[in-house]
Amino acid sequence: MDPRVEPLDADPVPIPVVAGANADAFVTAAWTALHGELFGFLVRCTRDGAAAEDLLQEAFLRLTTEVRAGRIPDNVRAWLFRVASNLAISRSRRVSVAVRWLGRFGASEARTTSPSPETGALGRERTDAMERALDRLPPDARLALVLAGSGFRGRDIADTIGRSEVATRALMSRARVTVRRYLAEEEAR
Repeated sequence: MDPRVEPLDADPVPIPVVAGANADAFVTAAWTALHGELFGFLVRCTRDGAAAEDLLQEAFLRLTTEVRAGRIPDNVRAWLFRVASNLAISRSRRVSVAVRWLGRFGASEARTTSPSPETGALGRERTDAMERALDRLPPDARLALVLAGSGFRGRDIADTIGRSEVATRALMSRARVTVRRYLAEEEAR
């Protein structure tokens, strides 16, 4: 089989698509082209660098499994973001269950957040307020807003979270209203 080249949507680095022994070379090329962007996305979704690293490795492990089985995604970037999104949502659900369980049985605090970088006090307050606002959203709404903030278009966001474009627009609209309302309440305090 002759190698084909499949360019990624947002990355000018082509990833060679070949079968058999070169499957690992394909995954390595995908890693080189996409791991930084995907890691940043996962950090924004989870707000936890260690968890983002774990999810990043899991996403690429799944890509490796697919490529070795001869099932090469048509659009590697979109496929990886979809897998990473699903992994982040699953993790969020597991954390939510753990927080409820620990809260019920008396643990003082189940989650901690890393302090923001050394910016001004106002910047830290804004970042913390935004994180609290995003925490109030369901995982799919938070994911949709993070994807929109990462430059994804509505159709891509809808495909990633598994909804129609109309349902995604409605979800994002409600999420933005909720975030604005929460931020206004925070500012009034």
